[in-house]
Amino acid sequence: MIISKHLLGLEGVQREEISLILKTAHSFKEVLTRPIPKVPTLRGKTIVNLFFEASTRTRISFELAEKRLSADSINFTTSGSSVAKGETLKDTVRNIEAMKIDMVVIRHQASGAAHFLTQCLDAGVINAGDGQHEHPTQGLLDMMTLQEKFGRLHGLKVAIVGDITHSRVARSNIHGLMTMGAAVAICGPATLLPRDIPAAFGKDLLVFKKVDEAIQWADAVNVLRLQLERQKHGLLPSLREYAMHFGITRRRLEAAKKDVVIMHPGPINRGVELESDLADSEFSVILNQVTNGVAVRMAVLYLKSGGEQEVVNGNGL
Repeated sequence: MIISKHLLGLEGVQREEISLILKTAHSFKEVLTRPIPKVPTLRGKTIVNLFFEASTRTRISFELAEKRLSADSINFTTSGSSVAKGETLKDTVRNIEAMKIDMVVIRHQASGAAHFLTQCLDAGVINAGDGQHEHPTQGLLDMMTLQEKFGRLHGLKVAIVGDITHSRVARSNIHGLMTMGAAVAICGPATLLPRDIPAAFGKDLLVFKKVDEAIQWADAVNVLRLQLERQKHGLLPSLREYAMHFGITRRRLEAAKKDVVIMHPGPINRGVELESDLADSEFSVILNQVTNGVAVRMAVLYLKSGGEQEVVNGNGL
């Protein structure tokens, strides 16, 4: 299988490549349980983390993945950099590439920023979230978590609830899950759903108007954070009304009379999209997602840097 050196999104990525990434991530997760959770697979490689947008989980997860692979990592933030002085993204990355780096991990507020970098650099580019486009490693770690919980992705019913329009996590999950044979549904206020859903995601994507119906249908519910920083004013009457009509609560889960797995990409607006108690309950796999994020990013960095599939197995790392 020929694998691109970039990971810009999950739309169009073949089932075989997603399967390989997930298989490799499961192998790397075993490494994380060792007394010395480190392997020399990327020794001598230099990776630059370009974060133009605030991040905690994703940035730390990538940094930790790079350290676990023995790569040399450099962290870049806009504050205190030449970007604050007006330097363009192209000039910034070209100057960084001149320092002989191998890979760039970028998080940016503009959709398409990661794709733009591939036109400026010879180095591999990993998208850590670009605007309202995609967040592919989040989609992959969500799939890994579901795979661990249910033993499969094919035929699984996953409902994504919340602000679909502004969510790059939703896009990566929808594309990735549907490629792997899962049934996917979305649910949220009409003002936070894409206008032309079939054109954006295909006719197989289901839409629920009521969150109780979505929960009753689903095996797992991926609860999205309200993207208040990206929303225009007037899309929601109030956070209180959103919580009342679309918030995931224990009462709603118990009314469904079935075990439903709760996921969330974080950070959580407790008491808004998700009842605070529920985030820490037996229904939640949120902390599993965080752990799996490191393993998935190790797998992506390894494979996109030219790692061979045969090297990665349960005992060979």
